[in-house]
Amino acid sequence: MKEKLSNNILIKNKRATFDYELLDTFTAGIVLTGTEIKSIRLGKASLVDTFCIVEKGELWVKNMYIAEYFYGTYNNHTARRDRKLLLTRKELRKIEGAVKASGFTIVPTKLFINEKGLAKVVVAIARGKKEYDKRDSIRERDDRREMDRAFKR
Repeated sequence: MKEKLSNNILIKNKRATFDYELLDTFTAGIVLTGTEIKSIRLGKASLVDTFCIVEKGELWVKNMYIAEYFYGTYNNHTARRDRKLLLTRKELRKIEGAVKASGFTIVPTKLFINEKGLAKVVVAIARGKKEYDKRDSIRERDDRREMDRAFKR
């Protein structure tokens, strides 16, 4: 029998929800090398300061950090290389059309391993928040935290 893969790896981009208003999300596959997937399975990745661009009809994730695999040899990967994301043509056209409109960007929000053991990235079409929107987000988060504390007592 085949052993069940542990799929409890979930790496979030917490700054994305704070800095951007997320409008639409897509789950994309990601093209990785062998040592990169091993590092992700160990949880050694980060989505901080990561962004996506559409280039020649393909979606690329830039500046995503995946630590070098400790047991990797001379074939080890570079930590911050550009990685291709895999989406359907329909999804790519929708993303490309949204990005051409001013004020929108593509932001990766989550990196996870699915039940088949494949690495997936959740990307979102987002609009940047203004300073007062960020203050509202902080206020809502603090209010929610206070209500939870009062409810537990």
